[in-house]
Amino acid sequence: MPRVLVTPVVYADGRGPWRDVLDAAGFEVILAQGDCVHLPTTDFVRQLQGVDCTLASVERYSDEVFASSQLRAVARVGVGYDAIDVAAATAHGVAVAITPGTNEHSVAEQAIALITAVFRDTHTRDREIRSGVWRRDCPRRLAGNTIGLVGLGRIGKAMVRRCQGLGLDVVAYDPMPDTRFAAEHSVRLLPLHELLATADIVSLHMPCTPETVDLINAEALGRMKRGSVLINTARGGLVDESALEAALRSGHLYGAGLDVCKVEPLPPGSPLRQFPNIVFAPHLGGIDQTALDAMGKLAAECLVNLAANHWPQGCIVNDGLRQGWRW
Repeated sequence: MPRVLVTPVVYADGRGPWRDVLDAAGFEVILAQGDCVHLPTTDFVRQLQGVDCTLASVERYSDEVFASSQLRAVARVGVGYDAIDVAAATAHGVAVAITPGTNEHSVAEQAIALITAVFRDTHTRDREIRSGVWRRDCPRRLAGNTIGLVGLGRIGKAMVRRCQGLGLDVVAYDPMPDTRFAAEHSVRLLPLHELLATADIVSLHMPCTPETVDLINAEALGRMKRGSVLINTARGGLVDESALEAALRSGHLYGAGLDVCKVEPLPPGSPLRQFPNIVFAPHLGGIDQTALDAMGKLAAECLVNLAANHWPQGCIVNDGLRQGWRW
């Protein structure tokens, strides 16, 4: 009987479609003790003893974790896998699965919510009304602006129709763009430097890899239009937060919407807390209830398939393991 450690705190009650899948396959389900995202490595490794696989959140899987455990597979609830050392996983023969196609609408809705909040100043007005202030000076109109989508994968594509429905002109950058999709949906593809200089809103939808860490740095922010807006619902590592602070302090940026930060939760001493023109959210982009059910179910199905030595097509990050891999 395979033993699976379930780490997402949103599944701590032990119920959901993911549990039905695992129970039906005869897995022994172990619910993690505490939030593994913030556990020291030694404490996390202690929970992994005797465990064959994990239904994983964003806790870190380092070479030390793989070397100190008997893991055969890690199935990430979501599509980001920057917390997993994929090279180390591959070296230790651990299959790493993600759940594509399950949460792009949730992330896109969160991005739109942040965009409209920044432009309509809803967060500030709400707080002011509660304190007795009734301020009716004009916010900015959203329609008629240009949004630049940095990344045109599933989430970027989910943004396109939503943005166009709000009256935005859409341009996009992607290192491997779907040119057919772009043509069919009237999306102009631009090099990144040109997108930054063209867009009134820059919305990030790229994975965080060694190549994209601090993609939005002082140089990139300097290329953006004065008075433009930055939205990040992807990964905090994409943005140099010191450079963002400087761009906001100088007035170069009108504002920002951040669902993700480099360190989560955002540290009490973060200088970003002082800017009223930042709208924050606690990494909610991919976790509406529908998405949570779909992600958990697919992650569980990946583990069940792997345990039966069936390869989950399109879900494995280190697909090179396929040849000769056995549970």
